[in-house]
Amino acid sequence: MSIRVVFLGTSGSVPTLKRSLPCVVVQCPRDQWMFDCGENVQRQMMGAKVSFHKKMKIFITHLHGDHVLGLPGLLQTMALMDRKEPIQIYGPTGLIKFLVCTKETLNFGLNYPVEINEIQTEGIICNTDEYHVTAFRSNHAVESFSFAFEEKPRPGKFYPKKAQALGVPAGELWSTLQSGGEVKASNGNTVKPSDVMGPPRPGRKIVYTGDTKPFESFAKNAAGADLVIHDCTFDDALSEKADTDGHSTPSQAAAQAKAAGAKRLALSHISARYSDGSLLLEQAKKVFPNTILAEDYLEIELPLNE
Repeated sequence: MSIRVVFLGTSGSVPTLKRSLPCVVVQCPRDQWMFDCGENVQRQMMGAKVSFHKKMKIFITHLHGDHVLGLPGLLQTMALMDRKEPIQIYGPTGLIKFLVCTKETLNFGLNYPVEINEIQTEGIICNTDEYHVTAFRSNHAVESFSFAFEEKPRPGKFYPKKAQALGVPAGELWSTLQSGGEVKASNGNTVKPSDVMGPPRPGRKIVYTGDTKPFESFAKNAAGADLVIHDCTFDDALSEKADTDGHSTPSQAAAQAKAAGAKRLALSHISARYSDGSLLLEQAKKVFPNTILAEDYLEIELPLNE
């Protein structure tokens, strides 16, 4: 099963001709998970062929306009497209007031359920059979959260020859073992999943920081991430401005990813002052070589961990 990460917007604060405002979508086989929702997101979704009708959960890092002003338009567009699937939205305190006020002021209706959840504490805020999302406080100018999207561990590899040798014939009993249940073999002995299967295989992990300067708990919460998508608003020469505004530089983002033991780093939330971002990428790679500079419509496929 593939997991695809689609960058719909990679600019910071204001859009440019090449970059739209922050939005990343994680596409899974049965649903999709959106992180931040900048203006013009509907057009970006069309360009990237991201579905308006598929099951979706939306996570907002903080209530600055470039990260949240796309939400009202997206919700209204989905209504006009006759969406039926419910949407769950998660974000900081004030999100409910913002959306209710906007809906009432603009007087638009929704023909599908929208559930808004304001984050009160750190920890798992969304939990499904296959995935969960953890929120942890970041370090920006307003209340803000970073998110860790994690696939739950998958069962270990099944070894048919071991099952047959223990007296378990092919069929329904194999399915029971693969689902974690014990079975009775033909000789009457009990066979456990661990007798015929390898250890559980770790799921994939994606960490999205939103706007933030470095903070101490990041390494723990992002530990072992397959992909870290990190704020990289200003280059290293502007570290004082980054600190004042609550943002990160390339070296800081790279040091965060390195401390977490991440496999890959994508720099995003790029200031409009950088026409191509090559300077940012160069600075980050000196600290964390496996770094890329995110661009609008970039897609990253995350293979299964074995």
